[in-house]
Amino acid sequence: MTRSQAFLARLRSGKVLLADGAAGTQLQNLGLEPGLAPEAWVLERPDKIRTLHQSYAEAGANVILTCTFGGTRYRLTHHGLDGQVYEINHRAAELAREVASEDLFVAGDMGPTGQLLKPLGVLSPEEMSSAYAEQASGLADGGTDFLLIETMSDLGEAKAAIQGARRTTNLPIVCTFSFDTHGRTMMGIKPEIVAQEIGPLVEGVGANCGRDPAEFEGFVRAIRQVSPEAIVWAKPNAGLPRLVGDDVIYDATPEYMGQIALGLCKAGARVVGGCCGTTPEHIAAMAKSLERASSK
Repeated sequence: MTRSQAFLARLRSGKVLLADGAAGTQLQNLGLEPGLAPEAWVLERPDKIRTLHQSYAEAGANVILTCTFGGTRYRLTHHGLDGQVYEINHRAAELAREVASEDLFVAGDMGPTGQLLKPLGVLSPEEMSSAYAEQASGLADGGTDFLLIETMSDLGEAKAAIQGARRTTNLPIVCTFSFDTHGRTMMGIKPEIVAQEIGPLVEGVGANCGRDPAEFEGFVRAIRQVSPEAIVWAKPNAGLPRLVGDDVIYDATPEYMGQIALGLCKAGARVVGGCCGTTPEHIAAMAKSLERASSK
């Protein structure tokens, strides 16, 4: 059995997997300067990337995301790194794989390109798909167990990403959207539509980022109502950020996120974790909540 097959088998068995937390804010705590792409550290400071992954592994995460959220050439070009797309993604996968033990899975993280499709933007579906194909190739060759296409707002971009990834890899794909505007994405897409339009194209669907962690139970239930057998991923922020002096604060405590994890599992999520603002302390609290629930 390959690791990709083992990942799907774990999910289909009914067991819940715990994904890791935020990357950007944690790397800034490790010294990443604001405005510098986290992906730059994949090549320049691999020790820091390993430290990030290790902190979540030690907190109890079962799934570690590669440091490649902005790893398409359209995002990397803003930092002069567009000529190193394959190298960055390949190396990022290797770094996560080095930290992950035998029972930890590595997700190849793929975020939005930051561009809109025509006619609203300048990219054709083929151009966008090609960018995701390039990124997916590096992640797959570097050793990821599956691909995570996350924080999507537009069905067209999500489909282009899936098509691109299928072109260069055979890895399972999970695709998640950010429902941050009255239960819809920025482009007006509801969870039910994601289940209908994206669910049949991938191995898992769900939600990440967003506004209030308490909203995520509703997103999970809406997806499962349309697709009862769907493998659902739920990775909420630790609330909304606010500025206190020079510090960005997220209000959700580790204990609260532990409660959120239980609610998401009861709603039918098969992977839970944390997005922006979540720390290893949040993930450790979620791990403890899930462990207590499974032992009852």
